Amino acid sequence: MANDVKDPLEYDDEAAIAFIRNHIPQEMKAKFSDDDLYYLLDTIYDYYDQKGYLKDDDDTVEIDLDELSAFVYKAAKKEKMAIEQDEVGFIVDAEISYCDSLGIFE
Repeated sequence: MANDVKDPLEYDDEAAIAFIRNHIPQEMKAKFSDDDLYYLLDTIYDYYDQKGYLKDDDDTVEIDLDELSAFVYKAAKKEKMAIEQDEVGFIVDAEISYCDSLGIFE
């Protein structure tokens, strides 16, 4: 018999983008394409990877949201993306909320 229960640690990029879209202000929904959000999501992953958060271990993870936002903002500006620091904050907060909904960083 197949197990229909979804793994709580199963991170789905498409679901993350949909979650982010549902949790950012309306004007940002129109401003950023899915490609823009995928780029920002990839940049967030890069930050997690550089910090060692993607390792499969039982260590407690404490994410510095200001540092993460600054990292994402710097990368986005390097790519000449039209984004403001506060908009990055909304996107980072939404991505963290998505992770929380999955129990990833508990």
